[in-house]
Amino acid sequence: MNRESGHIHRRAFVGGAAGIAVLAATGARAQGLPLPKSPVALNVIDVGGALALMQKAFEEYRKAKPELVSRITYVKAPAPELASKIKAQQDAGRVDIDMVLTGSDGLAAGLEQNLWVKLLPTYNDKFPGLEENYEPAALNLHKAQGQGFGVVINYYPSGPLIEYAPERVKDVPKTAEELLAWAKAHPKRFMYARPANSGPGRTFMMGLPYILGDKDPMDPVKGWDKTWEYLREINPFIEYYPAGTGATMKEFGEGSRDIIISTTGWDINPRALGIVPASAMIGTLKGFHWVSDAFFMTVPKGVSNDKLAVLLDLMAFLLKPEQQAFSYDEGYLYPGPAVKNVPLSMAPKESQDVIRQFGRPEYAELIAGNPIELPLTPDKMVLAFRRWDEEVGSKKG
Repeated sequence: MNRESGHIHRRAFVGGAAGIAVLAATGARAQGLPLPKSPVALNVIDVGGALALMQKAFEEYRKAKPELVSRITYVKAPAPELASKIKAQQDAGRVDIDMVLTGSDGLAAGLEQNLWVKLLPTYNDKFPGLEENYEPAALNLHKAQGQGFGVVINYYPSGPLIEYAPERVKDVPKTAEELLAWAKAHPKRFMYARPANSGPGRTFMMGLPYILGDKDPMDPVKGWDKTWEYLREINPFIEYYPAGTGATMKEFGEGSRDIIISTTGWDINPRALGIVPASAMIGTLKGFHWVSDAFFMTVPKGVSNDKLAVLLDLMAFLLKPEQQAFSYDEGYLYPGPAVKNVPLSMAPKESQDVIRQFGRPEYAELIAGNPIELPLTPDKMVLAFRRWDEEVGSKKG
């Protein structure tokens, strides 16, 4: 599995799915787009990790609808490469990527270059009750981030959390100032990954304005003076910034880092896989707000109408509670489901066992007791990534 660039490889997820291949009846037309008379082959690219949660659901659709889909091919790639790859195909008039599964980063880069098909409200009829069915925070992400071009498929409150080794960290930082002081006193022992290709990295970057009391947490250009100063100040005590979160987990697990930035899913999943010791602990910094995150489904411009009609039908299927239950996975995007009424009891037994063993009872209280904020809008996120690369990341060479 390639969660992000440099992500952890993990065993394939397997789970029983008896009885959930039945697809609710849908109309024969996608608001003016007739479904094809013969099956199409679909190419899906994943640049964030959503396939690790949802590939089983994709395969359920293929089995349920052989008259629409002959096969589904899956490709994984790093998020920063996505926009240029699709743009090159579009410029050549030969788009061979039909659906993109992406986090906020790849979505934002594609919006900046006008790469995506506008799905909503154009094809609202394919998604009856969509807004009513979303979890409230997922709906906020769907509206503010997706902007009609990206449809939320999975959601979680995310972070930023600090994750630490209790046997090595006795003076656990409780504030941003204490984390800075700890990093100064323990050079090279604190780490986070490059925000443009790391969920925890970008969540840390976007969460700091709340923690530090910056002027406008949603404006990285004019409202983040304290955040940029803080990131520059802690920079000399961080050895390097990995290209993806997986490297931070590996080095933390091996003992070469003592505190890293994490999220709910990145806390649970690597411990379940044995990459990180089960004894690792998590904490928050004073002023903590959740900065939510999601995976989105998008369609590049240039995809044929036959394929688009099937893709819309597929998206509606993936948002059914029975399919959403797969997103509990092994805790990677905890909780994971974007729609309401998907309790853990609906998930495959393997998922239930992992969450019970490696989940944390304090998460329920943390989620209920702290504000859940939207990430930056896509245009602002691109600006923040660029500024971080120029003012922070580039200082490491």
